[in-house]
Amino acid sequence: MMIPELFDLSGRVALVTGASKGLGKAMATALAHAGADLALYGRDVAELKAVKETIEDLGRRAEYFVVDLLKKEEIDAGAKDTIAAFGRVDILVNNAGVNVRKPVLEITPEEWDFVMDTNLKGYLFMTQAVVPYMVSQGAGKIINMASILGAVALPSQVAYASSKGGIIQMTKVMALEWAQQHIQVNAIGPTYFETPLVATLRNDPERYNFIIERTPMRRWGRPEELSGVVIFLASKASDFVTGQTIFIDGGWTIW
Repeated sequence: MMIPELFDLSGRVALVTGASKGLGKAMATALAHAGADLALYGRDVAELKAVKETIEDLGRRAEYFVVDLLKKEEIDAGAKDTIAAFGRVDILVNNAGVNVRKPVLEITPEEWDFVMDTNLKGYLFMTQAVVPYMVSQGAGKIINMASILGAVALPSQVAYASSKGGIIQMTKVMALEWAQQHIQVNAIGPTYFETPLVATLRNDPERYNFIIERTPMRRWGRPEELSGVVIFLASKASDFVTGQTIFIDGGWTIW
């Protein structure tokens, strides 16, 4: 097989959660550049429409679905609607996420549940809804969005870091269970990227500079810098890679 064919996603359908902005938008666009059609999940209709138009301008098909990942019934219905629209799902990118930054002694039960239900439980139920279709197709790719905070610690990140550590372990278990069904499950662990989710950090000189100083490459990541790894994990090029977390972090986890 020629090298370009290994990364060609023509004829594939990718489902991306949290696709309306930030890293989700960047990954959805990258997958479209590689040839995939896109099922875009999110809650902001205006932004989903804008991403849909961007992907259609690339010559790929895109449909958006308004799904609340805190509600399993909406996840299940969304998966059925996606199959009805596209006939298949080959790639699932579990990307939607939230954060509540508070010290351990201040996090409330409601805040803890909000982060865990979105970042961890939402990934589980989204995967449960899609994998049966992948099994029937005979193959599939699942990409879970973890974080460097699943491997390193920072103050006031107890809920987020716990959820992302859980994603890394969940990825391994999923990879083991479906290895013989030709479904590869991997995770991406980004550092701080320039997205709306961390706008408050970028506007705080002290915290912004701390991240710069902690990163060996001395800068934040740019959303488009996830393109290569997401295409790799979604393509034939990664058919013998499963259960792994690839950190895209400018060297942060070297320390």
